[in-house]
Amino acid sequence: MSTSLQRRAARHPRAVESGLLSLLLLATLTGVLVTRSVTDGQTVLWPGVALSVLACAALLWRRGHPLPTLAVTAVCAIAEGALGYLLTPLLMGPLLVAQYSASVRVPRRTAWNSALAAAAAMAVTGLFLTTFSHQLILTSLNPAAWVLMVAALGSYVRVRRQYAVARAEHAAQEREEDARRRVIEERMRIARELHDVVAHHLALANAQAGTAAHIAPTNPGQALEIIARLPETTAAALRELKATVGLLRQDTDPDEVAPAPGLDQLPDLLASCSAAGLDVDVTVQGEPQRLHSGLDLTAYRIIQEALTNVTKHAATPTARLRLVYTPRHLTLTVTNDTSAARPTAGPVAQRGFGLLGMRERALAIGGTFHAAPRPEGGFEVTCSLPLHDLDARENESESTT
Repeated sequence: MSTSLQRRAARHPRAVESGLLSLLLLATLTGVLVTRSVTDGQTVLWPGVALSVLACAALLWRRGHPLPTLAVTAVCAIAEGALGYLLTPLLMGPLLVAQYSASVRVPRRTAWNSALAAAAAMAVTGLFLTTFSHQLILTSLNPAAWVLMVAALGSYVRVRRQYAVARAEHAAQEREEDARRRVIEERMRIARELHDVVAHHLALANAQAGTAAHIAPTNPGQALEIIARLPETTAAALRELKATVGLLRQDTDPDEVAPAPGLDQLPDLLASCSAAGLDVDVTVQGEPQRLHSGLDLTAYRIIQEALTNVTKHAATPTARLRLVYTPRHLTLTVTNDTSAARPTAGPVAQRGFGLLGMRERALAIGGTFHAAPRPEGGFEVTCSLPLHDLDARENESESTT
């Protein structure tokens, strides 16, 4: 897929889904016609077409309601088998897609129970209900095997996503622990400096004052000279103390755990970018929705890293941020232009870990990510994050615990 097609697919996920479902419906209708051609027109055409359309239409709710969608597609496949249609992978396409979606989104035990139930239903349909006279392996075992194979594939994808989420969380935790360790080490270094420098000046001032008091009765002139040098010593101590304590002044203590940032802190992020000389134009389309903590943090971090890259690498101090809310997706787009005098450097020229981190965050929650130079100049980062898949994963984690 070319860069322009990837960018368009990320911007219009609903259109992409509609196109894929249309192709699936075409494949399912092909399965209906194949059976009709094999049986020499003995099967009724229109019930098979209607059931295929109903099964494909039910897939529109597979993300929010995976198990009911699986039940509807399974009933449609059973009805088609009872009408005399051969249960081929083409005819079972909606059922296989629904089974994959359920295996990815629902808890593991529930996913396998639903897969076994669907496979058993296909086997019974091919064994007792279908009027197609052919070998048992083709009418009964083959449909059940397809269901179980798709369920295994969905379980594998679910495990891979869980592993990616755990790895991203572990990496983030390691970075936070490393940052905290560095802060503690720096404060320990400052404490040592405080002891070695400030205590030295204070000890010297104390010794001068004691010597002056001791020799004052016998040698008042020398005592006055020592006392005259005391302000220099104490002033140096105050300067060292002020510089050292100034390094220790921070808003939060490392033992306090601050809440994870989210899109509600986006104005603060934009203000910091403005202070650094970057002007960001923000556009919000659709009705903003309440985001779960993981999705909220992912969206914030991706925007933060994208704007940071613009600040460091872009040729012009301007950027555009667009947030598009749909019922199922949140699409983030960050673009910047390039000046006529100088081409865009930055993310393309310097392959750091910023783009890799953004991609891993998006893929970890089932989203899509694309970053590439724009044909008209500049750079663009587009990310589409699902709003419902995170629900299923959080419910799954709660059920396993």
